[in-house]
Amino acid sequence: MRKIELSYTLTPPSSERSPHPALLRNPMMDVLHAVRSSGSISGAARELGLSYRHVWGQLKDWEAGLGQQLIFWERGQAARLTPFGERLLMAERLAQARLGPQMESLRAELERAFSMVFDEGRHGSPGGVLTLYASHDHALTELQRYADKATENRHPAPPLHMDIRFCGSVDAIRALNEGRCELAGFHTQPFAAAGSLSARAYRPLLKPGLHKIIGFARRSQGLMVAPDNPLRLREVGDVARLQARFVNRAIGTGTRLLLDELLAQAGLLPQDIVGYTHVESSHAAVAHAVASGTADVGLGTEYAARAQGLGFVPLTQERYLLVCLKSALEQPAVQQLLQRLRSRTWHDHLNSLPGYATDHCGEVAAMKRLLPWWD
Repeated sequence: MRKIELSYTLTPPSSERSPHPALLRNPMMDVLHAVRSSGSISGAARELGLSYRHVWGQLKDWEAGLGQQLIFWERGQAARLTPFGERLLMAERLAQARLGPQMESLRAELERAFSMVFDEGRHGSPGGVLTLYASHDHALTELQRYADKATENRHPAPPLHMDIRFCGSVDAIRALNEGRCELAGFHTQPFAAAGSLSARAYRPLLKPGLHKIIGFARRSQGLMVAPDNPLRLREVGDVARLQARFVNRAIGTGTRLLLDELLAQAGLLPQDIVGYTHVESSHAAVAHAVASGTADVGLGTEYAARAQGLGFVPLTQERYLLVCLKSALEQPAVQQLLQRLRSRTWHDHLNSLPGYATDHCGEVAAMKRLLPWWD
């Protein structure tokens, strides 16, 4: 079995984050991905900003070290990955997709540890820290990066470090109630009624007078399908009727609740869905399963589908919300977060993300205002 060693690099605050989808970088996987997307070694070299000779030499060295051919070396033909090369790349991308939330949390924790040292040098004291348990969401990761900026509207401000631990929506609110965090992030459907699965899952965990809801975003959830939607799937009823291979999310996640809600509305049972028990750990992992052909369809966010180049069939615009104890609202770190959430710069950025829109962003509200099933 091949051994894995992890490493990281420190970059200046002004540097742009790599557009490459991987959170952990590996030179061989980067090259294989570039060859696959460009169809040539020269194209891969241009994409990576390397010389042809360097990429060619690296590929030969890796093949010798692995004892396996990675590229079909045919003169005059477009460069193609061998079946082994394809399997290697797909296995690595699947692992990245499955571990994405944990790796993002690890990256953020390292950034926070170093930022506190640098911030103390610049401001005389480290910035605030806010612990948040939340359902995995790309916009939340973007907010984490935005909140950590020390400058807002050209006025120096202490950074806010959001220590995010990704888990299911239900588990996130439980963590808040058990005192393990200051904030929780969860999502719910606007069509959910008072007797819905969502209401029955969340209502026992939330108490008026004890909790306060903070508006954050609306995001589009729907069916992630192969490009051009070859099965012509339009709703969960089509998934059952055509026996399309489905990939699900784990129990306790908001997306699993959404699926069960949709099935109940369609008069369907879990056993009507082929692959209901096939579970992946994140929206990105579900999208990867569809992109790799191991599943025909999964339920997830538009952002995750677009990031994988998949087709997307919107089913609902759901609310992603934050919740905290009423007593935490006056904490300096929470006040800093509310300021960030209400800023025009953040609103513009959030609205630019595929499938996202601001929704009462930064507004502190009572339950019944933002939770449709609360009466």
